[in-house]
Amino acid sequence: MIMICKRSICIGVLSLLAAPALLSAQTPAQPEAATGFEPRPAVHAPHAMVVTANPHATEAALGILRAGGTAADAAIAAALVLNVVEPQSSGLGGGGFVLHFDAAQKKIVAWDGRETAPRAVDASLFLDEAGKPMRFHAAAVGGRSVGVPGLPMLLAEVHRQHGRLPWARLFEPAIRLADEGFAVSPRLHSLIEGDRFLADDAAAKALFFDVDGAPLTVGARLRNPALADVMRVLAKEGGEAFYEGEIAADIVAAVGAGANPGSLSREDFAAYRVIGREAVCGPYRGWRVCGMPPPSSGGATVLAMLGLLSRFPLAEIDPESAFATHLFAEAGRLAFADRDAWYGDPVAMPLAPERLLAPAYLARRAALISLDTSLGRAQPGEPSSQIGAVSATTPERPSTTHVSIVDADGNAVSMTASIEDAFGSRRMVRGMLLNNQLTDFSFAPRDARGLHPNRVGPGKRPRSSMAPTLVFAPDGRLHAVLGSPGGSAIINYVAAAITGLIDWGMAPDAVLARPHAASRNGPTEVERRPDGEALAARLALFGHETVVRELTSGTSLVLRSGAGWAGAADPRREGKAAGF
Repeated sequence: MIMICKRSICIGVLSLLAAPALLSAQTPAQPEAATGFEPRPAVHAPHAMVVTANPHATEAALGILRAGGTAADAAIAAALVLNVVEPQSSGLGGGGFVLHFDAAQKKIVAWDGRETAPRAVDASLFLDEAGKPMRFHAAAVGGRSVGVPGLPMLLAEVHRQHGRLPWARLFEPAIRLADEGFAVSPRLHSLIEGDRFLADDAAAKALFFDVDGAPLTVGARLRNPALADVMRVLAKEGGEAFYEGEIAADIVAAVGAGANPGSLSREDFAAYRVIGREAVCGPYRGWRVCGMPPPSSGGATVLAMLGLLSRFPLAEIDPESAFATHLFAEAGRLAFADRDAWYGDPVAMPLAPERLLAPAYLARRAALISLDTSLGRAQPGEPSSQIGAVSATTPERPSTTHVSIVDADGNAVSMTASIEDAFGSRRMVRGMLLNNQLTDFSFAPRDARGLHPNRVGPGKRPRSSMAPTLVFAPDGRLHAVLGSPGGSAIINYVAAAITGLIDWGMAPDAVLARPHAASRNGPTEVERRPDGEALAARLALFGHETVVRELTSGTSLVLRSGAGWAGAADPRREGKAAGF
């Protein structure tokens, strides 16, 4: 037996080392392929800070802030530019969530712009003729998976409530880029080249491939005049114009045509609404963490992980040790077990998130974490004896983006937007890729124990893992604005960043550069890189089944730094931080 010491804690474990396991069927697939790792030092500025997933979007948002715009104005401009330059991840054909902080009123609002299911669907939407769940891409590619997009109305509502500059002004950078074009980045080229379905859509093929049918090369100029025209309509007539008239009619027609059609109607568009919700907030070691409530499971599941970890003195443990990773992974198993069983559209959830975040409940769950042995696979808890836990697989693979902004007045926006899988449903209309967000519903509506809260239903919003987050210091001041793309792994990426900042006081760029290692209640997933592979071997001492793989987070982080702000972009993608 070897004594493994982690500062103040020593644990005896067997010296048997097991090789990392092969990829398990329990491990969710990657939403977007990895395209490299490039160190990105943090940027500091005294007044305002922007971090987005693409330099074009960051520059557009920064220009809006310099012109006197609010954080909301800048986030809208960034989201529109990202539709142009990062079309595989988000856009007007998708949806998103915004967490807004008003510095003067000390008020947080969670804006829900999640897609909704057509009124004509039922819980059998993703079952085949034999009543079995469809394979993911058989369900996702085509109109069947398309929900009513929420992003256009979300941006309009956020501007109405929190904007300052004229609405049309916020469209100018995106329209200019769509008209004049931009150079295809290595990441976008790689994703176009690797997609099996994109060229099957005539409009997408015309946009992303050359005249010989080859993917646009790195540096090729990509112009999207059709998208520019849509943006001109919205800039002139408002976001509501997306949901009426020719734009909605064209989307409905495209969704209902071709292979694997869907059932979206003009009535579904007319009925769509953005919902202002109360943020879900909770304590962590004297700090206050706020996130998005259902239909996103992101905010509450991050809080559950933090609540479970609060039992352990992480500050006294080496953050790079296998022991620290073991505790983090075990917290993930327990939190994801509850997430998978209980979360969905709030209208269908059998209990409120507060029940799953109650201190007494989390204390009972945390007591299940062993200091030296992995749980393997955790079972959901039962906060109420009257409610039977259920479980259903949801192959959530969001292709997503994130924007973090603080303006010169201290207002903040944390916004995560998505079209779900890379390139969404691979159905393009008027230069917009349409989402496949309906595949975020559970394909199987029930299991042996009952109906699942995330089953498909008319007008429902599918469960998400998007986790736009705000962190407040013990003195009440805003301390951090963050979030990430990455499918259900978003929850782990955000929780890991928060523990790095609060427990270990790490610099923002150092937090984002750490190797990822966590569990979504399957194998412990460890990022494929030399330090990650070494960590996977050490985790075997704790009985972890490990999978070494690419983990392509895209965290955008703004952190208070003295009297100003620091910004850091994830080194795994092409993001950029900038401020003034």
